[in-house]
Amino acid sequence: MDRITKILVPYDFSEVSDRALRYAIDFAGSRPEKHIEVCFMQEKEDQPALEAAFNKIKSGLSKAFRAKLSWVAFSPPSVEGLLKKCQWAQPDLIVMGTAGSEDPNGTTKTSETVLSTECPVLVVPHDVQEEFQLKTIALVLGSKEIDDPHVLGTLLDVARTFNAKVHVLTIENKPGTYGYSESEERNEQLLEYYLESFYSHHIFIENEDVVQGIFDYVREKEIDMLAILPRNHARKGTPSEGRLTRILTLQSHSPLLAIEH
Repeated sequence: MDRITKILVPYDFSEVSDRALRYAIDFAGSRPEKHIEVCFMQEKEDQPALEAAFNKIKSGLSKAFRAKLSWVAFSPPSVEGLLKKCQWAQPDLIVMGTAGSEDPNGTTKTSETVLSTECPVLVVPHDVQEEFQLKTIALVLGSKEIDDPHVLGTLLDVARTFNAKVHVLTIENKPGTYGYSESEERNEQLLEYYLESFYSHHIFIENEDVVQGIFDYVREKEIDMLAILPRNHARKGTPSEGRLTRILTLQSHSPLLAIEH
């Protein structure tokens, strides 16, 4: 299974991107096999200013930091430019900040990136708790069969790195029997196989409002990270337009790991 080694952090000098960078540093910091690449984005590229900004970031690192740190840049900032940079840099994970939005029909550069890239994206909300903690992950899963089970390797790597337990959450928002179809039984086998001992349990919760059901569970169980397998790149069946992924990206107060699916 693939390991997360190279992490790209888009950085536009905002408080939101600064929070994402700090989260990425905590996420990778003490592990020498990790490589964080800061992707500076500004209207007009200023090489001396970027060198100074990078040196300031390095000077603020703790002695426990062991990962490799480097930087790249492009201008002017745009989602299209970031996607092109990712094609060139080939990161295993993008860590990206967001200010979020309460408008379920809204969009942000972060949500656009999540729905456009085929690289896993870890979305860090601006109000995520300062003290880094990753002990529990909730994977949101529907009733359809997992399109490509190998993408679970990304989730396994995160769980294994932090010895985190993975809860699998399905929201029952329509009448019916959940958990017993051929697709769902197949998913259960895949989860047990690919997530190994880090797979905790699969819970089914009735709630007509899928988003509210997810957030209620995250709050009640004090989940540290949400994970979702967006189906807008699905290879089997009809790809979705990514509405649930977009809303979770906009409104989650917990880090959200969107794994390309």
